[in-house]
Amino acid sequence: MTRLLISRRIGNLVGFLACAGMLAFGYYLQFVVGLEPCPLCIIQRLLLLAVGIAFLVAALHHPAGRIGAGLYGGAIALFAALGIAVAGRHVWLQHVPAEQRPPCGPALDFLLSTFGPIEGLGRVLRGSGECGRVDWTLLSFSIPEWTLAAFVAFVAWAVWIARRP
Repeated sequence: MTRLLISRRIGNLVGFLACAGMLAFGYYLQFVVGLEPCPLCIIQRLLLLAVGIAFLVAALHHPAGRIGAGLYGGAIALFAALGIAVAGRHVWLQHVPAEQRPPCGPALDFLLSTFGPIEGLGRVLRGSGECGRVDWTLLSFSIPEWTLAAFVAFVAWAVWIARRP
């Protein structure tokens, strides 16, 4: 019974449900509470979606061998590592003093349509003033800090699940 509860399939399904719950909470904060996401928040959501989809595909496919499980674990860890980088940048921007933050920039869709995907994402990752605001906290941690912790946990979870027999 214990082996079934911590099988790779169940573990990947738990990872997917955690991602889905985080995305649902983000949309709750946006549409019910009224918090507008900044460009870095949107990129974190997309990476969280990618991690969740990878967990779901791994759960549905459930490869029998360690190689397949390792490939899924590696893909999940890669998406989550990208999430760590973006969330880490966002947390750094939130801790820079207000007078040293970059000025507020245009919206993500404007940047992507004007500068193209590569230059637009480069400008977003440099950050802007609105990414440095802290609009909501839980236990004194901001949304990007919680998201950073979740991405770190997803890397560890994916590696642990992939190594399960």
